[in-house]
Amino acid sequence: MFLQCWMSRFTQIRIRPAVRTKHAVSGIIINLLYGLEVIGVSTDDEKSHQKFVTKYELPFTLISDTDKKIVEAYGVWVEKNMYGKKYMGTARKTFLIGPDGTLKKIIEKVDTKNSSQQVLDLV
Repeated sequence: MFLQCWMSRFTQIRIRPAVRTKHAVSGIIINLLYGLEVIGVSTDDEKSHQKFVTKYELPFTLISDTDKKIVEAYGVWVEKNMYGKKYMGTARKTFLIGPDGTLKKIIEKVDTKNSSQQVLDLV
């Protein structure tokens, strides 16, 4: 299973990796490679996620983590800095979790232009 942690909804920086992952996952599903499941996580609400999934026809699950339990557990709820302003937000990371639930690998620096290839390189 791949767990991808994303920032807020409907921003170009979130759309690119989601849509690229869509294409990579479609290939994985079509070829039935490894039986992988992809799950996206963000702190946006469920209504926002449904709109996002529908608009971009994403073939994987998005989890709404409004209480931030998942992002905190995976260590991706972090202090960020934009134009000198500090705020809390989700760090973009991808986790490969084995069938037994153990963490196998982490993509620490997700490349939004090549995120699907980064995922495929792990398998």
